[in-house]
Amino acid sequence: MPRTSLVLKRIYPVAPRDLERAGTVSTAVRRELLDLGVGADVVRRASIICFEGEMNLVLYSTGGRVILLVEDDRVELLFSDHGPGIADVELASQPGYSTAPDWARELGFGAGLGITNMEQNSDLFKIRSRVGKGTVVRATILRGIPFF
Repeated sequence: MPRTSLVLKRIYPVAPRDLERAGTVSTAVRRELLDLGVGADVVRRASIICFEGEMNLVLYSTGGRVILLVEDDRVELLFSDHGPGIADVELASQPGYSTAPDWARELGFGAGLGITNMEQNSDLFKIRSRVGKGTVVRATILRGIPFF
């Protein structure tokens, strides 16, 4: 089935270890979706996905970006970095598994639920990672078939 038209595309940079601004991307994404009139459930799910992905970029990478794509039938969030990569994606996806550094744990992060929350709030979810190269995560929320 062909995809519908692109409604909005935004690219947000995320700096590593910038806890003062952590959460600003997910707040901006939430506002963008609300301004477009996207349904409350999709906005809630996208906000959760975006916050978790943004925090993973802040805590674990050397920086990266979040891309928001809004189409008639879906909202996609792409997270990419040039960080250390994930050695074992399957293990990292298990609830409670965390490689958070001590400084992050001392601040209350690193519960090991980020990827789990992202996946549970997505209709389609994919992680591609190469150690020493980086990680790309694509999370898609389907908005249903538009009526004509």
